[in-house]
Amino acid sequence: MTETTTLEASAPPNIEPIGFGDIITALKAGVRDFTRAPAFGLFFAAFYVIMGNLIYLQLDVLEQSYWIIPIGLGFPLLAPFLAVGLYEVSRRLELGEPLDWAQILGVVFNQKDRQFPSIAMVIIMIFMFWVFVAHLVFAIFMGLEPLTNITSNWQDALLNRNGITMLVVGTGVGAVLSFCLFSLTVTSLPLLLDRELDFITAMIYSFQSVLQNLAPMIGWGLLISVLMLIGMLPFFLGLFVVLPVLGHATWHLYRRVMSFDE
Repeated sequence: MTETTTLEASAPPNIEPIGFGDIITALKAGVRDFTRAPAFGLFFAAFYVIMGNLIYLQLDVLEQSYWIIPIGLGFPLLAPFLAVGLYEVSRRLELGEPLDWAQILGVVFNQKDRQFPSIAMVIIMIFMFWVFVAHLVFAIFMGLEPLTNITSNWQDALLNRNGITMLVVGTGVGAVLSFCLFSLTVTSLPLLLDRELDFITAMIYSFQSVLQNLAPMIGWGLLISVLMLIGMLPFFLGLFVVLPVLGHATWHLYRRVMSFDE
């Protein structure tokens, strides 16, 4: 199914109602899949750990390490795309198919010929827009303050009217962008791996799946945010566990949210 690029167009999915119990069940299934195939989870997570540390080191060398705040919050938003390898592992475990490295990496590589490059551009554009907005919000509010080194004197720089307003506005804008990206990708990425649909249709159904299950999906998004923030400490090393578990769990949540008439 996912190992060929000449697939027949799939029928659109049916969106099923879910509750908070389904979120917990999907998370437990994610833990189970990670423990059954830890090598794959560690392999795919390593890309994020390495890239995260490289970004931090670059900012630190440039003496602009304070930008790790918006970039560190935005960087995990890219996680769903490369998680396609984890989705494939969970799919194979679900169907009892062999976990062959060459086949799984081949499935990931073959996504370049499907809809993933298009949806990847959407993800990257939203991510870059968030970085731009973070700079803009900082400049609007902190540009009114005397030039200071935030990394060495952050109390004086941020604990004032402009600094607090900047944090509130920046957090609000980041939350809106995060919700949009989450809604567009939470089920569309595993859907595109599992079925043959165009990326716009997949994103529409993903957004609808969030709107029709708003409370549990918001809970899932908040849980992802908290676990990702925890996983980024120290030095992004916690992502070695957090990312595989969330990636596998996302697959199982997708399977609960979407069904097909076959």
